[in-house]
Amino acid sequence: MTVDIAAANREALSRLCAARPAWTGVRPAREAVGLEGRALLHAGPPIEWERMCGPMQGAVIGAILFEGWAGEPADAERLAASGRVTFAPCHSRGAVGPMAGIISPSMPLLVVEDPVHGTTACSIIADGPWGWQLRFGAHAPETIKGLVWLRDVAAPAFGVILEKEGPLELATIMAKALTMGDEMHMRNLGATCLLIRALAGPIARVVADPGQRDAIMAFVARNNDQLFLTWAMSAAKAAARAIEGIRGSTVVSTMARNGVEFGIRVAGLGDRWFTGPASIVEGLYFPGFGPGDANPDIGDSAIMEVYGLGGMAMAASPAVLSIVGGKSFAEATNTTRRMAEICVGANPLFAIAALDGEGAPTGIDIRKVVRTSVAPTINTAVAHRDPKAGRMIGAGMATPPLEPFSDALVALAEEYAG
Repeated sequence: MTVDIAAANREALSRLCAARPAWTGVRPAREAVGLEGRALLHAGPPIEWERMCGPMQGAVIGAILFEGWAGEPADAERLAASGRVTFAPCHSRGAVGPMAGIISPSMPLLVVEDPVHGTTACSIIADGPWGWQLRFGAHAPETIKGLVWLRDVAAPAFGVILEKEGPLELATIMAKALTMGDEMHMRNLGATCLLIRALAGPIARVVADPGQRDAIMAFVARNNDQLFLTWAMSAAKAAARAIEGIRGSTVVSTMARNGVEFGIRVAGLGDRWFTGPASIVEGLYFPGFGPGDANPDIGDSAIMEVYGLGGMAMAASPAVLSIVGGKSFAEATNTTRRMAEICVGANPLFAIAALDGEGAPTGIDIRKVVRTSVAPTINTAVAHRDPKAGRMIGAGMATPPLEPFSDALVALAEEYAG
């Protein structure tokens, strides 16, 4: 049975461009994504405890401690290895998680809906800016204390704000932030400022306790420039879910990394994963750290590139160069133009002034990746490979392997033989 790939891909691009995701709620994972029992979600393609990298195993231990399934890290590690905890990708539940990406049943999730296509996606409220962070594998008492505070103080306040104020339209914030120098993956300063502007007044009105109010304002406004990232990831996932299952489409619907493997899913092939080894991120390291300390590429945040942002939109963000180690603005614009070579089209919502208003390249086409041998550029943070470090040690650009794209193309040809 023949298929019209060009028409399928035009439909995929149209859906990505038409999406208008909005933040509508905050709910625990057991409600938002149906996560029950001793079940945890993780970043990237499927992986078992034994093969997980250090940061992911550390984050699993932290989630077990947070849930109260064990009282000490050693007990949590034994439980994780016992087979009595089940693991699944965040993407299998319509969710996304930064870095290790661990989601447990009690964690509050941002709920984002795209009313245009009726899709929903979720992500965590990223812990920080305090101490060491779960998403980098930290599980010290201060990390667990921070997660409890998010669950018991910040998340309920956000929920009340949405009940009183109504949904917060994220697509508009993202489009504005792109003109403010964000590429929405490693630089979210403009979007975070816009989010703070939207939240500050309601926080002051809704949170009666002065101590809690000050703590929430400090969380959103102080040294937390990447706050908006998980809102952006949820928005991108909600948009990308609209293209899942388009028959014959060769557009990538998922890119994700678990710290061991990089994986993709393709719109025309449903939930099938195609994987290859995760790459080492090339970029800048904080003082005292180097490539030898780095874990291979990890996290679901490559959903930003699926949506046409991040590395696809480098030309919109001169400031991100100093974060990811880019050498010149010319390199950034050349990167975006190179990404256009592997995409179906562009998203006019994300117009890039430096390219005379061209939209960000959108809709990664596995045929074009294989034909050109150009892999998507992914802007990303670098996690320390040792979970005891529990922190970000740098940032840069990751180049994923080409094998998953070629394997997916072969599978698609077999699926639609003739």
